[in-house]
Amino acid sequence: MNLFQLFKASIMEPKKQAAVRILTIGKILQYVFLIVLLMALVSFAELAFGLDEVTNGVDGLLQYIEEIEWLLYPFAFVFLFVTTTIYHFVKISFFAFIALGLLNIKKRRGEYRHVWRTAALSVTAPTLVSFTISFFTTNAWLTSAISLFTILYLYLAIGYYPKRPPARNQKA
Repeated sequence: MNLFQLFKASIMEPKKQAAVRILTIGKILQYVFLIVLLMALVSFAELAFGLDEVTNGVDGLLQYIEEIEWLLYPFAFVFLFVTTTIYHFVKISFFAFIALGLLNIKKRRGEYRHVWRTAALSVTAPTLVSFTISFFTTNAWLTSAISLFTILYLYLAIGYYPKRPPARNQKA
């Protein structure tokens, strides 16, 4: 699967989200880093354009920023990329732990490494929705709603995992 196919599957194909459990971790990491890079670029653009608006009222700060602009923007982008990457990986890992519980509830076979790969795709659509909504509003309920949206994506994808074989009764 190429990265565009992974993106398409992450948005609307729970069956393929479940199927990525057998892909190599390298392909999934490429996908995650691409999503993080796109989010960091958009956030950086918002920062760069928003910084000019904020500093227009403060002449001294504006002059200082103009003097160190060549230094400010690269460090800001690197810092933004690193923190976004850490946050995204922690989020995927957290939802993978939740997915382990869903595996047990639905009596499906899988390991943490499998559900981590599925969670990496399942967080894409909710993250993009959250990212888009954050430009317009900041509500306390947004995080909870997005988390439930992600769990729903995981629940649907886990439904396509193979069923756990029935337990054998051992008589001595």
